[in-house]
Amino acid sequence: MAAKRDYYEVLGVNRDASDEEIKKAYRRLAMKHHPDRNPDNPKAEEHFKEAKEAYEILSDASKRQAYDQYGHAGVDPQAGMGGGAGMGGFADAFSDIFGDIFGGRGGVGGGGRSNVYRGADLRYNLEISLEEAARGTETRIRIPTMAECESCHGSGAKKGSSPSVCPTCGGHGQVRMQQGFFSIQQTCPKCHGTGRYIADPCPACHGAGRVKQHKTLSVKIPAGIDEGDRIRLSGEGEPGVNGGPPGDLYVQIHLKPHAVFQRDHDDLHCEMPVSFTTAALGGEIEIPTLDGVAKLRIPSETQTGKVFRLRGKGIKGVRSASQGDLLCHVVVETPVSLTARQKELLQEFEDLSQGNAARHNPRAQGWLDKVREFFGG
Repeated sequence: MAAKRDYYEVLGVNRDASDEEIKKAYRRLAMKHHPDRNPDNPKAEEHFKEAKEAYEILSDASKRQAYDQYGHAGVDPQAGMGGGAGMGGFADAFSDIFGDIFGGRGGVGGGGRSNVYRGADLRYNLEISLEEAARGTETRIRIPTMAECESCHGSGAKKGSSPSVCPTCGGHGQVRMQQGFFSIQQTCPKCHGTGRYIADPCPACHGAGRVKQHKTLSVKIPAGIDEGDRIRLSGEGEPGVNGGPPGDLYVQIHLKPHAVFQRDHDDLHCEMPVSFTTAALGGEIEIPTLDGVAKLRIPSETQTGKVFRLRGKGIKGVRSASQGDLLCHVVVETPVSLTARQKELLQEFEDLSQGNAARHNPRAQGWLDKVREFFGG
């Protein structure tokens, strides 16, 4: 079996090459020799595997040190040093390559994944009045946010210093434990996957690179919005990590209780107290609507529970083609705080009605008949 070529020779770099030079050399060779790009070249896969193996060793600070000191024996997996490379799957290689090209990698020292993450989405609960929901409005909200620390410009390191390559993972953000033929990869416990180690943290942000602030945003509330609807403000959520895109802010709408109306989708409901005499004799009363006052004719002998519908006096929802209705629920009000004369007149009225209860109080008379039937009368 032919002896392995020197890893530096495979990548075409000097032994004192920087991490960035090693990374660029690997990327160039991987793109050139990838089997998918060379289906008719049987040697392409061998060159690809050879370059990937060299890159995996030289991009890891601890493995590179072992290789520089002991050669291939220092990174031979059979010797317990944990270095051999193989194909590892074309998907892993392409992830490494295109991660660099499109910003999917970062960290310090190259060779590791960047842990670039999209910022988290946030929610803000906003209470508005029924009138504001019906007509639409624009309001301003003040929300907490994490912004880049001005003192360290987001590096997390004290002014005059900078983050260094994590000595545990060599900037990868991941560490690999070799147990025989099995290799286990996990997040680096020292840098928590960032690949960076901050020896002297920034006193303003304590090494986080971000500080808590507040920002004011303008929110346009569309006409017809309803309870539970959400308005998305794109990019106004938490900032991304390591250059990742920010999340979104979702403004959740809640309607304040209204003194007169209750909303049911596009319809409005209200209770309509009607005096004893108006309910009995009929009359005209004024009804409040969102557009002003409307007059409603109450027919004589109106009972509690009767519902009058005023069409088009509701709300036109955000996703509705037409306006909802206003439904007025009649509540016949029993008179209170009566004077002696009022009581006298009502008693007189009651005495006159008793002579023909079935005619004047048909519901009460019908109910009494059912009670008698129930008790076998």
